[in-house]
Amino acid sequence: MVWLLLSALLLDVSSSVAVYLVNNVFVAIAALLVFVMTIAVGFLEIGELGEKFDVGLIKTIMITCIALFVMAIVGFNTAFAPTIHGIIGDPFYEPGLLLGGFDANAAGLLNGTWWSMTSQYFNTGLDTGSYFLFEAAFASVTFALVSVVALRKMRLKALLLFSIMYFIVIWNLPAAWIWNPTGWLYQMGMRDFAGGLVVHAAAGAAGFALVLRLWMEEKRMGFKESPKVIGNVSKGWITLGILLLWIGWFGFNPGSVLSFNSEALVVVLTTFLAAASCFISILFFRAVVVNAEPDLMYSANGIIMGLIIITPVAGFVSPLSAMILGILGGPLYLFAENKFAKSNRFTDPIGLFPGHFVGGIFGVLMIAFFTQAPFAAASGNGTLPNGLLFGGGTAALQQLGIEAFGILVVVITVFIVSFATIWMIGNAIGGIANIDYYKSIGGRKRPK
Repeated sequence: MVWLLLSALLLDVSSSVAVYLVNNVFVAIAALLVFVMTIAVGFLEIGELGEKFDVGLIKTIMITCIALFVMAIVGFNTAFAPTIHGIIGDPFYEPGLLLGGFDANAAGLLNGTWWSMTSQYFNTGLDTGSYFLFEAAFASVTFALVSVVALRKMRLKALLLFSIMYFIVIWNLPAAWIWNPTGWLYQMGMRDFAGGLVVHAAAGAAGFALVLRLWMEEKRMGFKESPKVIGNVSKGWITLGILLLWIGWFGFNPGSVLSFNSEALVVVLTTFLAAASCFISILFFRAVVVNAEPDLMYSANGIIMGLIIITPVAGFVSPLSAMILGILGGPLYLFAENKFAKSNRFTDPIGLFPGHFVGGIFGVLMIAFFTQAPFAAASGNGTLPNGLLFGGGTAALQQLGIEAFGILVVVITVFIVSFATIWMIGNAIGGIANIDYYKSIGGRKRPK
């Protein structure tokens, strides 16, 4: 990137053009790192459940390809084009459907800047290509998180059909509301730096819809409780999965600055420190509370919980605040895991609900407590006030109300739309449950 900047200057290109060039390269690299995360989720499934669950790899490859395909057709616009009344992006906004199709003059492809990256909005100079790749990667990894509750229980056909609707509407609504500068929640003042709500908590809400439909079908098959998917930890796979996810988060959070500047490097620090702190925290509290020895499974979950919690605030807080948030994440995860483990209506061995759902919501709420305005301004969020812990007063309380309201609206909306979608898919194809799997564990009949 330094070479690119020097080359631009030597060619007598204006400094702003040089900076925009570097920003595009940085975001494109960040997008590639985020794409790695989708496949890494498959590695993590195998790591936590055993190599017989290699369907996780097929599933995550499928998700990656469908995300790119559907987002290119229309999904990118429904999330990130100028919105219609603040609700959903205009699908026909330039370059339009299919990223401009055969049009060599499509806006923002060979020349020009994506509308929200101009000086009127975020002023990072990203073109359509780099921004599309970045956001398509986010959509892909979000659905990979949703899919962890499917495991062997859900038919791949049903998951594929659900993913199409997911990349057109379900993921796109909260993205349009919160990350699009014309979205109604963004206009209200809600912020979510890299997706504590748009990615993690919303994935949990969609996951709840899937497990509810599965539970309804399981009852019809004669099960009194939802069968638990029992796995066998594969140490090599789980280590590889967590390593790739952690590396991928370098693109996930720092890339969300949408610019290669000093704040992007601060976000690297906040991201990695929160992960390390939560790892230490979760092992410490397990040792104190249940006298447990260090465990690979909880080590992985501690790192991921720290990464989840810091995601919505990574560009708004100091490195020390990130460490504090990571420490808080340890007992929070252990408490949430204990509560969700008591349910007999779903299986969640990868930790979608205690980790991504609870951690994402917690991180978003922490915006109103830990934000420091200079960090927020450096990441392009200059309207955010200081948090309650830094003298934000009534402005911080108002921000807390906005964040809580946004969480409520998004979680309810994503759950309702997801459940309606999977209900229609189930009725159309004769159920979403993988009947062969259920027969192997004692299911008596196919659900109607």
